[in-house]
Amino acid sequence: MKIHLVDGTYELFRAHFGAPPKKDMNGQEVGATLGLVRSLLMLLQTEGVTHVAVAFDHVIESFRNKMYAGYKTSAGVDPIILNQFEIAEKAVSALGVPVWSMVKFEADDAIAAAVTKFKKEKSVEQVIICSVDKDLTQMVEGKKVICWDRRREILLDEKGVVEKFGVQPESIPDYLALVGDSADGYPGIKGWGAASTSAVLAKYKHIESIPKDPQKLPFSLGRATTLSENLQQNYKDALLFRELSTLRVDVPLKESLKDLEWQGARSSLRKVCAELREERIVERVKRWRQGAG
Repeated sequence: MKIHLVDGTYELFRAHFGAPPKKDMNGQEVGATLGLVRSLLMLLQTEGVTHVAVAFDHVIESFRNKMYAGYKTSAGVDPIILNQFEIAEKAVSALGVPVWSMVKFEADDAIAAAVTKFKKEKSVEQVIICSVDKDLTQMVEGKKVICWDRRREILLDEKGVVEKFGVQPESIPDYLALVGDSADGYPGIKGWGAASTSAVLAKYKHIESIPKDPQKLPFSLGRATTLSENLQQNYKDALLFRELSTLRVDVPLKESLKDLEWQGARSSLRKVCAELREERIVERVKRWRQGAG
């Protein structure tokens, strides 16, 4: 079997910018939620898709905000989308899919924990991470665990990660620490761009292994000296940024593999769709869970 782990936060944002606006029966904007539900229902009803879970950032902030003041927050995020997270979680649950609503941790952490938990199961052929988040590529493993950009139909296995970033999945946190990640709010280390970082980490893998002697770096002496000095002067920051980008795999997930098996939409989906003023979604459901609310 294959497990599909969906980044609900990304999907909701994607739908927010792609789906038409729509008001629910209370006058609240729910267009993104409806776009997410339609997209997820399409996935669920695709041949070969049997086990699915969706993770959300119930709140944008997490434990990482206490580690670094500049880490991403909900400040500046359109309230129209922030106000839909709870509604979206309710709708996805009504579809009959396990929902992981993260408060202390992030959605990426829940997905990372699920990958770690379920990839070991003998019956699991492949774990597919449905997200474009760079952080999640650190979880890729051969062809066993891959990332899937559903919008552009791009699959990233381990070879694909190396081709895209120039480093192995295990080096992705180090890569992001040096290059920086504007989406998460940390700047990286001055001078360490994508090309220079991948060239160094392809050989040394982790920040601690990068030699202090600039002559051992694969650049001209002048450039190598500048990069080395910048790293040494900001070494603590580099390690902090790596910690920020390293996904936690200890998120407590109560679901078993059997719990991820999709058995159809719940009867409560009818009520949810009525509240969202979009009953046409109900007409698209081909499978309903028996004896469940």
